[in-house]
Amino acid sequence: MNEQGARVRVWIDADACPKAAKDQVVKFALKRRFEVLLVAGQAQVKPAYACVRLIVVPSGPDAADDYLVEHALPGELVICSDVPLADRLVKKGVVALDPRGKEFDEGNMGERLALRNLFTDLREQGQVSGGQGPYGERDKQAFANALDRILTRLQRQV
Repeated sequence: MNEQGARVRVWIDADACPKAAKDQVVKFALKRRFEVLLVAGQAQVKPAYACVRLIVVPSGPDAADDYLVEHALPGELVICSDVPLADRLVKKGVVALDPRGKEFDEGNMGERLALRNLFTDLREQGQVSGGQGPYGERDKQAFANALDRILTRLQRQV
């Protein structure tokens, strides 16, 4: 249960989250009746549903990340692909899920951070380029399955 004793809330790091993943969260929110908070550093199109709020934070490095860490409560879920952000959230007791369906937790954070740092170094040295491939059907399905599993777990705790 979160500290406010309220229903589950799902936060989304909206600048980097694929539209298909955002749409999936909104679909779940309409069915399961929870609030979705989109946090972004720039204006976004907000789905026209009362359960969705858009929070645009002043631009600046890590402004949206800092907002998420400050406002998401233990027992809530944040959708993000940013590994350092996920690490900060997990340490606070917030559940973190990437848009490709991989849950961040204390058991895999060290490995995820190390891998992220390795690829950052390799990119800077010009040994690899780009990031993850396009967001496809497999990613959408893995995300939907993980989202369903995590929401079920969190809603049992409320």
